[in-house]
Order: sequence, then C-alpha cells, then structure tokens
Amino acid sequence: MEPLLVSLDAGVLRLTLNRPDTLNAFTVAMTQALAAAFARAEAESAVRCVLVTGAGRGFCAGQDLTERDMSAKEIDLGGGLDARYNPLIRRMRALEKPIVCAVNGVAAGAGANFALACDLVIAARSAAFIQAFVKIGLVPDCGGSYFLPRLAGTQRAMALAMTGDRLPAEDAERWGVIWKCVDDAALVSEAEKLARQLASGPTRSLGLIKRAIYASAGNSLAAQLDLERDLQREVGKGKDYREGVAAFLEKRKPAFTGS
Repeated sequence: MEPLLVSLDAGVLRLTLNRPDTLNAFTVAMTQALAAAFARAEAESAVRCVLVTGAGRGFCAGQDLTERDMSAKEIDLGGGLDARYNPLIRRMRALEKPIVCAVNGVAAGAGANFALACDLVIAARSAAFIQAFVKIGLVPDCGGSYFLPRLAGTQRAMALAMTGDRLPAEDAERWGVIWKCVDDAALVSEAEKLARQLASGPTRSLGLIKRAIYASAGNSLAAQLDLERDLQREVGKGKDYREGVAAFLEKRKPAFTGS
C-alpha cells in the first residue's frame, strides 16, 4: 500500500496520508513521499493549490513509534528532525502556493503540527488536536512550539504542550488555531470547494500574500511596509492584475492564470 496517495485535478494537488490502520502515523517512507510531493508542487506550474487530508478515521497520529530503535544506548531524535521533518515544514512554509488541510480525525504529535504548518486548516467537528509529545517524555517538534504561541497565545500553548490535553476542533476554531470547523459530512466538500477556489485564483498573488503574512511575525512595521511595497510592485507588473481590473470594469468573472 502506498503511504501517500497523490492526484492532480483542476490545479489542485491532493495528498492523502494513506496508512489508515495506524491512523496515518508517519513513517520514513511517508515523509519522503510528502517531500517529493511538495517538491512537485514547487516545480509544476499546473499545481496551483495543495490539499492535504487523511484516509480513514484519523488525520495523523504522529510518528510511528514502531520504527524507532529503542535498543540503542543513546537515542538521537534530532537527526530524524534534521533529515526529514524540519526540511518538510520549511518547504511547506516557503511554498508560494496555498496549502489547505482537511483534518478528518485525530491529529496528534507531529501530525497536529504538520496540519498547523498548512496555510488554511478546516477540521471535522469530531476531530481534535493533541500535543502528545509530553506523554512519552518529549517536547513539541515540527514547529509546534512556534505555531501554537502565535495562534493560541502563550498560556494556551503552554497548557496544551505541558498537559497533552485534547483540543477539540470547535475549540481550535474558537481560539484561532484553525480557520474553520465543519460537520463531518461536510468536510470533504468544504475543503475541496476552498482548494478549487484558490486554484482558480491569482495564484502569484496568493503566494506573495502567504510570504507577507508569515514574514510579519519577525518584522517591524517599517520593514513590513517596505515588504508590502516590494511585493505590490512585483504583482502589479503581472498579467493577473491587468485581468482583475479589466474583469472588474467589465463586470465579469476574472480568468486568472497565475502570472
């Protein structure tokens, strides 16, 4: 069984974590397949949006612990982060195309933080996010200690990380950790509708919006104003801006090409 299902339709590259018997726990093969899929998203102009979800009743239970060699005298978990997880998270954040995540069930440990690394997260009402690291004596990774304080605030992030408590999707939406919580039966249609909308949009503009918003956390106002100026100058020279203005004046739907 392939650990990751990949398909491209109407500009949307759909990635389905495909180890349902283990709640889609990460393996080396799965993270390698994800790295290749996001490299494809970077390289192919036909890919205009990425949609990530999980097969079965869970989104991702985090690292598959059966792959870990616990017999070693000294265990170096940092090596695996450097080799696989950290490059993946960096690649996702640097991808100047939108990434939609449809969380269809539990998202725990690295699975939770992988979801939070996506740009827009929609979760089923039955889904939950769990910083499970503390339950096995670890600390959050895959960007969890970066994303959570910025999304939920320091106190909530600290409590989630220190207790490993379950954060239901409805609370995640209320706290601003995710964008939207929907009924389970509506998750697929809502996520696909959003992904198609983004894929048909001005994707160059969307990519630079992503760059600007993520840069703001480390910028002063002056630096951010300069960045906005530079990005606006760049997209203003593109065909999509001219098409958008023409469509507005002609009272029609724009036909964006991502250029």
